[in-house]
Amino acid sequence: MTELEKCMAGETYDCHDEIFLEFKSHARKLLKEYHELAYDQKEEKTALLKRLFGGVGSNVSVGLPFICDYGRNIYIGNNVSVNMNCTFVDCNRITIGDRVLIASNVQLYTAAHPVELAERLTPGWSEETGEYFCRTYALPIKIGNGCWLGGGVIVLPGVTIGDGSVIGAGSVVTKDIPANSLAVGNPCRVIRKINSKSI
Repeated sequence: MTELEKCMAGETYDCHDEIFLEFKSHARKLLKEYHELAYDQKEEKTALLKRLFGGVGSNVSVGLPFICDYGRNIYIGNNVSVNMNCTFVDCNRITIGDRVLIASNVQLYTAAHPVELAERLTPGWSEETGEYFCRTYALPIKIGNGCWLGGGVIVLPGVTIGDGSVIGAGSVVTKDIPANSLAVGNPCRVIRKINSKSI
């Protein structure tokens, strides 16, 4: 398997492989262009997002500043608002559905490292080996249709948030959240069901 294939399969991979450095370089170039656009240059912004992201629907706004790793692994549906100062670490796929609100300072992290020290560190590492000193893996994140993520929410690797759910401000989402749930806290927990009436 290539390092890219390992990454997308959720296996440990070399995050400093040439392919990832190319992805980052491309994303940084487009992000620089995006940040230089004025607030009302909406057509130009949309055109840049289409070049940066893997897929983007209609009526999508991404506030500034915005940071992502590769861009290419981000897929956003229609009628989505991403507010200012959000960070999407898209080493694996980030899928955001339709009619989603993402508040300021939200962080979506697909990348992680093993918890156990012996697994996290590369055995026999030295600067001469050319390897990175620790192991990295990445798992996809999915945010369903009609979700709202409050300010400062952090979503960890491998998490799916079901359609219609609301995540309270400052929550750290460590596990899947079922559809039509109001969930809050660190770690984030469902406190009640919502959306008993269809819209």
